[in-house]
Amino acid sequence: MRGTRPTRRAAALVTATLIAGAVAAPSASADARHGQDRETRGATIAAARAAQAGIDWQDCPADWGLEKPIKCGWVTVPLDYAKPYGKQIKLAVDRIGNTGTEGERQGALIYNPGGPGGPGGSGLRFPRRVTTKNPLWVNVSKAYDFVGFDPRGVGHSAPISCADPQEFVKAPKPDPVPDSEADKRAQRKSAREYAEGCYERSGEMLPHMTTPNTVRDLDVIRAALGEKKLNFLGVSYGTYIAAVYGTLYPNHVRRMIADSVVNPSREKIWYEANLDQDVAFEMRWNDWQDWVAKNDAVFHLGTTRAQVQAKWLELRATAKKNPIGGLVGPAELIGFFQGAPYYDSSWIPVATVFSKYFAGDIQALVDAAAPDLTDTAGNAASENGNAVYTAVECTDAKWPTSWKKWDRDNTELHKNYPFLTWANAWMNLPCATWPVKQQTPVNVKSGKGLPPVLIVQAERDAATPYQGGLELHKRFKGSRLITEKDAGSHGVTGLVNPCINERVDTYLLTGKVDAADVTCAPHATPKP
Repeated sequence: MRGTRPTRRAAALVTATLIAGAVAAPSASADARHGQDRETRGATIAAARAAQAGIDWQDCPADWGLEKPIKCGWVTVPLDYAKPYGKQIKLAVDRIGNTGTEGERQGALIYNPGGPGGPGGSGLRFPRRVTTKNPLWVNVSKAYDFVGFDPRGVGHSAPISCADPQEFVKAPKPDPVPDSEADKRAQRKSAREYAEGCYERSGEMLPHMTTPNTVRDLDVIRAALGEKKLNFLGVSYGTYIAAVYGTLYPNHVRRMIADSVVNPSREKIWYEANLDQDVAFEMRWNDWQDWVAKNDAVFHLGTTRAQVQAKWLELRATAKKNPIGGLVGPAELIGFFQGAPYYDSSWIPVATVFSKYFAGDIQALVDAAAPDLTDTAGNAASENGNAVYTAVECTDAKWPTSWKKWDRDNTELHKNYPFLTWANAWMNLPCATWPVKQQTPVNVKSGKGLPPVLIVQAERDAATPYQGGLELHKRFKGSRLITEKDAGSHGVTGLVNPCINERVDTYLLTGKVDAADVTCAPHATPKP
């Protein structure tokens, strides 16, 4: 029975049976294969233990912001799957039961949102889609428990840190666009120190902060929930978790949605993927500026893209010379304004603040773009998110160590794609001097028994360019791709677009996909 502790012999029996049916490790060199075999076995042992232990659901801690009837619990996983009996860490999970009858229930739907431009986000807010009566999820929540979790290193799950949070959020930071070699040297020094900080503060966790380990954790959570197979919704970086899970555990998948897809090609993870982002961000930045120009009657920032861009450059130059409110320089401006290319829901708020600034209301910009040093919990969360982003991307894959290559690639890209290129480069540069062994990414492909996976992708997505959706579709045989044409908001399943929403419902409720790939018209453009 779940919740009771098995005898050691019973646990050993379960483990033996499970190992007999363990998923074959992906092929790699003999050494790597041996390591993966050990990790595959370790994951099987951990899943067997979790299936026996179950989850002790309780009311959530008051400061987690998860209202009743959402319940919270813990799932124990090995830090290192090659040593399943070694050090363990606890992962925070939460759940709300399906809203329909017992007869309508199809199991648990587990969610991962990705994070701040990559790994690092918490999924614990997912069950709130039920408590807040989110209309898009009413049908699906009748059939499924909604389950969220903090991945390893995130939030309440053995959180890692790379810097003092209050130091981390201090502003203004240097302009990411370098004016000189001295500027580049200073940024390189910061990146090197950041990587060292990760090792000093979280060294024990770093070697194990990888996507394959998060995937193994996900399988252990599945087992702890008492679920034979996984139902999973992954958004953004969550799609890479989906891609690797579908490769390592194809016959454990029941339903899987990948929304706004990280390109899973080994060649892209992660250095090239970040360069591709710079190009896509510029495209979506232009889309937003066109929209601001079209709505000049509201925003008064210019009637053409060029005029709106000129205003942006003017604001940037002013903030560089004299940080606005003493806190907002170019780096902070990029941090705030990049919301617009990311999410259509930010189009009006960002344009409004931009417009207010030129109408003489400077405070609105300071409130929106400056850090709040009194918000210690929020600052710790943003430092933790960035630490996880860095740790996973840097440990998952080999990165160029030659500064010449970084300098050449980013200088070249910046010429035509200046909005994000250098800011993105410095964010990722700690990976060039990463203090732990960098892994080889899993070769993503559909293994035996993988059911149809539903892939949803906006054509003009900035954070996960369209090519990523095409690549996963090619690799997962039998998958279906829904393209949202002429749209570019990141996280498509969260938007009102009946052409997409109805297909998501149908897939999750019946397992049915369309006979062919589908192109949907875009969701409604924001109206100021």
